[in-house]
Amino acid sequence: MVLPKRCVQVYIHLCSGFSSFSPVLFGYSQKETSMDPPNEIPQQMSSFPPSVLAPCTPQQNPNVFLDSNANATPNWVPIPVENPNPNLDHYLSFSIPKKRRRGRPQRNPASFRIPIVPSGNNYFASSSTSVSVPSVKQNVESPSVRPVPDISDEIIVINKEPKTEALIALSAGFPADSLNEDEIEVGVLPVLGGIEQVNYILIRNHIIAKWRENVSNWVSKEMFIDYIPRHYHTLLDSAYNYLVSYGYINFGVAPAIKEKIPAEPSKPSVIVIGAGLAGLAAARQLLRFGFKVTVLEGRKRAGGRVYTKKMEGGNRVCAAADLGGSVLTGTLGNPLGIVARQLGYLLHKVRDKCPLYRLDGKPVDPNTDMKVENAFNRLLDKASRLRQLMGDVSVDVSLGAALETFRQVHGDAVNDEEMNLFNWHLANLEYANAGLLSNLSLAFWDQDDPYDMGGDHCFLPGGNGKLVQALAENVPILYEKIVHTIRYSSDGVQVTAGNQVFEGDMALCTVPVGVLKKGSIKFIPELPQRKLDGIKRLGFGLLNKVAMLFPHVFWETDLDTFGHLSDDPSHRGQFFLFYSYATVAGGPLLIALVAGEAAHKFESMPPTDAVTHVLQILKGIYEPRGINVPEPIQTVCTRWGGDPFCFGSYSNVAVGASGDDYDILAESVGDGRLFFAGEATTRRYPATMHGAFLTGLREAANMAHYANARSLGTMVDRTPSKNAHSCASLLTDLFREPDLEFGSFSVIFSQKNADPKSPAILRVTLSDTRKKTHEVSKQDQQHSNKLLFQQLQSHFNQQEQLHVYTLLSRQQIFELREVRGGDEMRLNILCEKMGVKLVGRKGLGPTADSVIASIKAERGNRKPGTTSTSLKPGMSKLKTGILKRKLIRKAKVIRKSNGPAPPATVSTVGGKVSEEVRITDQVLPDMLGSGSRS
Repeated sequence: MVLPKRCVQVYIHLCSGFSSFSPVLFGYSQKETSMDPPNEIPQQMSSFPPSVLAPCTPQQNPNVFLDSNANATPNWVPIPVENPNPNLDHYLSFSIPKKRRRGRPQRNPASFRIPIVPSGNNYFASSSTSVSVPSVKQNVESPSVRPVPDISDEIIVINKEPKTEALIALSAGFPADSLNEDEIEVGVLPVLGGIEQVNYILIRNHIIAKWRENVSNWVSKEMFIDYIPRHYHTLLDSAYNYLVSYGYINFGVAPAIKEKIPAEPSKPSVIVIGAGLAGLAAARQLLRFGFKVTVLEGRKRAGGRVYTKKMEGGNRVCAAADLGGSVLTGTLGNPLGIVARQLGYLLHKVRDKCPLYRLDGKPVDPNTDMKVENAFNRLLDKASRLRQLMGDVSVDVSLGAALETFRQVHGDAVNDEEMNLFNWHLANLEYANAGLLSNLSLAFWDQDDPYDMGGDHCFLPGGNGKLVQALAENVPILYEKIVHTIRYSSDGVQVTAGNQVFEGDMALCTVPVGVLKKGSIKFIPELPQRKLDGIKRLGFGLLNKVAMLFPHVFWETDLDTFGHLSDDPSHRGQFFLFYSYATVAGGPLLIALVAGEAAHKFESMPPTDAVTHVLQILKGIYEPRGINVPEPIQTVCTRWGGDPFCFGSYSNVAVGASGDDYDILAESVGDGRLFFAGEATTRRYPATMHGAFLTGLREAANMAHYANARSLGTMVDRTPSKNAHSCASLLTDLFREPDLEFGSFSVIFSQKNADPKSPAILRVTLSDTRKKTHEVSKQDQQHSNKLLFQQLQSHFNQQEQLHVYTLLSRQQIFELREVRGGDEMRLNILCEKMGVKLVGRKGLGPTADSVIASIKAERGNRKPGTTSTSLKPGMSKLKTGILKRKLIRKAKVIRKSNGPAPPATVSTVGGKVSEEVRITDQVLPDMLGSGSRS
């Protein structure tokens, strides 16, 4: 059925607004992946919709609810809540979780509202959040992006509430009303924009919602044919095939899905290295695609850093202890929650109550607790604002240095108990990141927060090993095969484990980044320097546990967590948090966590000393109440740092690294022969079990894509910008001496090529004066001996600058220079008339990288001039707010016709003119992305 013409505007408003949903507080970004003790080795979506027609992928928390029954299977259908205030119809409200809480609830998550600015038939969001829109490559003569369609076009009405289905798509990781990066990259639509994109998104969301109604059924394409118009069946084909191949629907272990695995493989052989969640997810998917799969696992068991150990003692007391990954975070969109549903398992919500106890065992005063927690959150907010002002320098500063400096500058007078409380929160932060605060990047330590999945954090009764067991069923896994060499070439791969060599068409490497850092596996040829650098930059932290099985429960049964303070900052993470598994493990089980510096010292601590220390803490808490603390029946201490199959627990963004490094680790090498998966290959869901699982599904789709392309004799062009980091620094050097400057615009181009159509790189510099000089100068005087403030002083005293770029022809550059009316008019012409989208320096793409390299080669070793990249006195200072409005707005790419409008971005490659339009998450870098948190 189609919508009458007069209703189309109303429909677009409904799809764009989502204003009838009130904010939902999702709590904290809780992350826990996996670990494995060595003693077992010998045995073993867009938060804001700009316009329904605009491809945009910044994903935030979906506005959805989880069934309040803690012991029930989550309610997977979002519940709309009417907005009680009609005056807020043009605002979107979402809460932003912060990676501050794991053992305790986020009491005051930051929230923000985004105004929806009407513009014609469209609604554009204006926000301080970062924007991420993938690139679209197109030919200028026949562009594949077109303007907003005529209102007479028809929009499908499917028999479900579109807003509800859009929110379900959000929970599955999609923008509610636009395409994600992969959809654009694989070409789900021949033409971007227009009514086809609107209808594709409606169909896509409907298919996802249909599957979520019953995840144990196989959703077939035929289910939708009868009520989707025949002339839109191509969109149905495209949406359905994409969702199935990338594992957004019809995945898991339900009988209806397992039946689809063919009895005999029909496609080439694939070797999967590692039987963790990433390897198991990929293996199952590849088997269903028809590949011949062999999984090589070094341990005697599957699961990797997800390990459930059965602990037992006399009198038939036993319990299942998750020694590795234990918490299913954000169960609304969590694919492992779906697997649990398919198995019929109920999930236990981790309850928010988490009392803290002093050294003497007495409870911390609630008022003091709240006071210190608020102070701690204020310091994190100050650190968030600080990195905005610092710009690129914040990449080289640690979160710990910033917090400590701010604590000394702004901290109130505190007593010993308050200091111990503050250190507890620091330990909790190190637990969340599995890393020392002194090693975490101030700029990007929480870069994944916007992608936190909505819903409760839950335990799986009986342990996550039940998921591993189900996923490993009927998967051909060869255990105790320790891989030490991977050879890859255009002909295939050879994987050597011990004295055995396994050959295949492709290989998927899912080993933890700790193994890659150690160089335990030799790659022949060596991995590209870009990937080696990413492996080196990315952090890999440590978390350890002490699991104790007692003869009976002596602690409170209404608690899932409680904490304990330390008076030694270097031991703040030692047994600072306890998890009670009595309600889910099948027996009286307590697990004590060891984080931060203490986790590293714990590796060499004798197990008897560790258990004795834990018992002293527990006796100090409970014996003054007259409660006897018995001796444990059985104990287990993990040693993940010394485990040769992981050398740590999970990844983090270390000083000098960024979210880009997750993407770099995910890149395939060898022309689609060697692929990589695991929690350290997803910038959205790192350090999580579901992140690892999703990367396995992702790479299975990528491997199938390459295999199909080879069978058809076609090439796959997914080569990343190999010199992204070097080109970024090259840009800075080259623009110190631009070839052309006017207003806030500067240009570099080849001096040897005078062709008007030759490419040039345009940079727009935007400034926003900060009134912090006096305040920070005073602070610096007070702390002149502190390296951090010495390093920051100039950044506070200067204007903050933001550089954005695009690729144009020389002719377009000269036309833009002649525009009268100043920078604002030029920017308007650039974005509105030319249809250009400005990007961050890392978003220019391979074409621009070639131009940059060419200009650098032409200039040779010529020393850069002294021209400052800051604006000269008297120049027009383009306000950042103007750029926000222009960039977030959907740039219209005008089809080349009789009109004189030039193309968006032009380059000449091999005599052919091509068009490249890209906005990446670097468009409004940290300055805006961080603003949503502060």
